[in-house]
Amino acid sequence: MFRKFIHVKLILIVSSLLLTGNKSASGFDAQNLKCEYLVNPIGIDVQNPRLTWQMKSTEPGAFQRAYQIFVGTDSMDVAGAKGNRWESGVVIADKMPVEYQGPKPDPFTKYYWGIKIQNEKGLWSKLSEVASFETGIMVQENLKGAWITDTYDYNIKPAPYFRKAFLINKNIQSARAYIAVAGLYELYLNGKRIGDHRLDPMFTRFDRRNLYVTYDVTRELQEGENVVGVLLGNGWYNHQSKAASWYYDKAPWRARPKFCMDLQITYTDRSTTTVSTGDDWKTSLSPVIFNSIYTGEHYDARLEQSGWNIPGFDDGKWGKVMCTGSPSQNIVSQCLHPIRCTEKIPAREMVKQDSCTYLFNFGRNISGVSQITVTGVAGTTIRLKHVEKIDAKGRADQSNINENYLNTGKEDPFHTDLFILKGEGTETFVPHFNYKGFQYVEVSSNKPLNLAKESMVAYVMHSDVPATGSIHSSDQCISKIWEATNASYLSNLFGYPTDCPSREKNGWTADAHVALETGLYNFDAITIYEKWMADHQDEQQPNGTLPAIIPTSGYGYHWANGPDWTSTIAIVPWNIYLFYGDSRLLQKCYGNIRRYVDHITGVSPLFLTDWGLGDWNPAKSVTPKEFTSSTYYFVDATILAKAAKIFGNQTDYKKYSDLAGKIKDAVNFKYLDRQTGIYGNGCQAELSMALYWGLVPDDLRDKVVDNLKKSVIANGKHLDVGILGSKTLLNALSENGDADLAFEVATQKTYPSWGWWMANGATTLYENWLLTAKNNSMNHVMFGEISAWFYKALGGIFPDENLPGFKNILLKPNFVAGLEQFEAKHEGPYGVIVSSWKRSGGKVLYQVSVPENSTATLTLKVKKILESGKELSGNRQISIGKRDKNFVVAHLNPGRYEFSIEE
Repeated sequence: MFRKFIHVKLILIVSSLLLTGNKSASGFDAQNLKCEYLVNPIGIDVQNPRLTWQMKSTEPGAFQRAYQIFVGTDSMDVAGAKGNRWESGVVIADKMPVEYQGPKPDPFTKYYWGIKIQNEKGLWSKLSEVASFETGIMVQENLKGAWITDTYDYNIKPAPYFRKAFLINKNIQSARAYIAVAGLYELYLNGKRIGDHRLDPMFTRFDRRNLYVTYDVTRELQEGENVVGVLLGNGWYNHQSKAASWYYDKAPWRARPKFCMDLQITYTDRSTTTVSTGDDWKTSLSPVIFNSIYTGEHYDARLEQSGWNIPGFDDGKWGKVMCTGSPSQNIVSQCLHPIRCTEKIPAREMVKQDSCTYLFNFGRNISGVSQITVTGVAGTTIRLKHVEKIDAKGRADQSNINENYLNTGKEDPFHTDLFILKGEGTETFVPHFNYKGFQYVEVSSNKPLNLAKESMVAYVMHSDVPATGSIHSSDQCISKIWEATNASYLSNLFGYPTDCPSREKNGWTADAHVALETGLYNFDAITIYEKWMADHQDEQQPNGTLPAIIPTSGYGYHWANGPDWTSTIAIVPWNIYLFYGDSRLLQKCYGNIRRYVDHITGVSPLFLTDWGLGDWNPAKSVTPKEFTSSTYYFVDATILAKAAKIFGNQTDYKKYSDLAGKIKDAVNFKYLDRQTGIYGNGCQAELSMALYWGLVPDDLRDKVVDNLKKSVIANGKHLDVGILGSKTLLNALSENGDADLAFEVATQKTYPSWGWWMANGATTLYENWLLTAKNNSMNHVMFGEISAWFYKALGGIFPDENLPGFKNILLKPNFVAGLEQFEAKHEGPYGVIVSSWKRSGGKVLYQVSVPENSTATLTLKVKKILESGKELSGNRQISIGKRDKNFVVAHLNPGRYEFSIEE
């Protein structure tokens, strides 16, 4: 099972990770300071905000022994190591995050903070650079504006404008805008659009929770007359499209978009004033004559009102606003990485199909919007039809996404923007309140147009989460799979994880938990998942039930929401704990997980449940739903027991540990043949799920592994799983000594495989293994575990459950046959982890970087580690632990290492 290695030589490179930023005189300091996982955030509502940093040192082996934190309202005091709100004193600790423990923060207040750290030698660093965080309203009663709209008729299609003029006759020190919206919005001050966010605020269960956003608008204000302008869009709040397969048109919250806003201005004489929404605002309909988050946006440029959001505009014909009720009694801060346009893509080619029709190809499948620049006669109507593929004649083809329920007709064509020209020179259109999934855009018009390839560009849009991971490989197929998987992940991250950016845009729960580790290895996505777990809490029923899509207007409580799907309530908080070492989300969701598990137990007297969808979209073999759902029932109970232990709840720990054991016994009693080591019908999903999730008895593990291997080989070394099996198949093989076989399965160039998709030109992942499937979105993330598998199996990077957040890194690389070079990097809470190897001259050269203030446990499949011909006994940076005939375990301190392995 294990590859034979003849000789290993270890070389310790006496240097640390490449460092950035200024170094302290003592050679180490704290850098990369964040609050609530954001850099200098404004508008947070947390009473005990979490603070994080990274230790950087010029020498290897550096550890943090203690810290001192200073928090105050005066930046100069904090820079001098004084805090008038909180000084932590010397705290002997080396883990993060650290919660602010000072007096309750005041609303609308900017706090500065800095930190000094002590190293393992007892030396103190200089104070870090000063960071900040700024509170928002803290409690919703502090939002003074009235909720306003233009009408109660939610069938009115044009989007409304709102404006308010006001005077400033003092010198401004600072100004903040706090805006809460039911629907979507764009905010303007004196003609300038505020911020670079798109599609704010994020989608929530609007009748249970609404988000507000904070902006620093100091520079946008001026002495004299000022004007604030707001444009409102429907978003998920007022779904007007006929394509309402998920009941959004019947949502209990549905109403005309509305908003509430306070513009707080502080002057240099310390006086303040607040411009709030109220009945003195004015409103008018806008040129956005229709907007739908599903289908598209219609814009009539002939209706533009030049200068509507700047001083001097005559709003005499505008109407009065209507004061209305708050959509919910829970207005909270939107404290997460926002949606942005992250990349501008020129058209790769343009084909003129006739005098009124052009097809633009952007070269890859994206989520986002297109922008057209054109000249034409007034009243010319341009249709911008967005598609993922073209047919055999080279025409735009929506057949893969308009199956059955998305035939919306001529008035509201699906995935299509309408732009009506005003006929005054060069005109540009980009939608305000929509995004789409596409590679091609068909531009058609009712009058001839003269377009060039440069007439259109596309903008990639998604939640702008920072990248924290990368891989580099000698195998082009691996590189393409990684890029395509990450593209699908980001294409489906819009303040919550979705299934596809084209047909649905729904928060399907299983899609998200299958691709969760891909997100966490590659991106700093904790803020998105914390928001999404709040959505779960909003949607959970009193009996514990959760819907299959979250957020939802009501769809998904009746179908698809068994434990194989909605185990997100346990799996997401648990993995956030593993990757960040932060137990806050797990603790917040503890009661929800318990209620969910108790509900399953209440309807599953024999500890088996058939409630769920099963291994959705399998290549061929069908796994029993009872097996898959009972497996996830076991997973949930296991996570709940572990969480109870972490939080010191011994009663729950015993209760749910016992429950997990009973579920395991029940599954094995019904599905495991102890003589043969086969689960159920012996399909790949059954065998791999049992192995990966820990159902297999220890004494039968080798048999089950052997059966899985035989099943894969008998299938021509191809996968035969759906989305649940795609999570476990490769992992079960690589974690049980068959990484070479898993690598072959992943990179097959023939059906079915991820490699098969790449060989056929995919730039994102698909909804079905079969390319010709009738209902096949071409940008789905549900088969997205593969990107995480690269980090785990080939790079060997795992979080340690006992020291989470990569405080201790588990390194278990596999130098698979057929691959010459591979490197995985992941920036965890403590810094960048590198696991890199390549073949050279009959040897494998393996390099490791362990960041400061963390350790690593390296497991290599070798008999012993040698240095200069002698067995290494250890030094300050490395010690040798457990040995047996197949592997050796080395414990690494911070630093860089190189191993030379003779094969």
